[in-house]
Amino acid sequence: LSIGLGSKTPVEIVRGYRLPAHVDERALVFASSNSGNTEETTAAFTEAVASGARCVAITTGGRLREIAREHDVPALTFEWAGEPRSALGWSFATLLAICGRLGLVPDAGSEIDAGLAHMRAVATALGRDVPEATNPAKEMARAWVAHLPVVVGSDALTPVAYRWRTQVNENGKSWAIADELSEQNHNTPVGYGLPSALVPLLRVTFLRHAAVHPRIALRIELSLEQMRAAGINASVLDVPGATVLQQMLWAIQFGDFASYYLGVLNGADPSEVRALDWLKNNLSKR
Repeated sequence: LSIGLGSKTPVEIVRGYRLPAHVDERALVFASSNSGNTEETTAAFTEAVASGARCVAITTGGRLREIAREHDVPALTFEWAGEPRSALGWSFATLLAICGRLGLVPDAGSEIDAGLAHMRAVATALGRDVPEATNPAKEMARAWVAHLPVVVGSDALTPVAYRWRTQVNENGKSWAIADELSEQNHNTPVGYGLPSALVPLLRVTFLRHAAVHPRIALRIELSLEQMRAAGINASVLDVPGATVLQQMLWAIQFGDFASYYLGVLNGADPSEVRALDWLKNNLSKR
């Protein structure tokens, strides 16, 4: 869930079952679940409705839509036959459009159009028919095989780093770690060298974009120096784009392609998520 309490209050992201205690009738709550049956989302959304908060549901259906209808709450529904992780256009653009119509953020229509053109160019450059020698997403996937990907973001690319981690998990069927600068610098460097058996397995990628704070840019350089001194394979991916939104969309798509190719190299079907289905089925029974 995303929660806003006015123009001077930061947006909060809630991934659990309970809402913060301060949520009341002043809050605007967005609940987004592709299936509409994500139990944490429906539980927190039920609390939001009971609190008197202004609520909006974004879903294909399920229990979330039922709750919205029961309480006469707006629900934006869409149809999508693919995997939830491939429905980013619905989940992200819908939320952005609503916030734009409410005046919570500037209208991003032209930026979205430019970003889509940027993403189409990326899809062509990183497509399946492009050989590995000229396809950086395939090269990255090759480097990840039998290794532990670690992706570090900052500012607007922090959620993108988290997206990379989850895409490597789901598409690549592999472990991955996401981290954030500057917070990463406050603790992780002390542990770079151990366990020694893990160090050769790490493949660290820093996501860097033109809008990054100059002190973060310096932190990236110093982090590279420290990691390489500890024997860690670390590199930087410079993210292009004329705007921050374009940079985010480019980096998201690059990570999606790389994680897809990792799944193929691991001999897996990138689309299947049997482990998640097993977990959800067992949660529903207990």
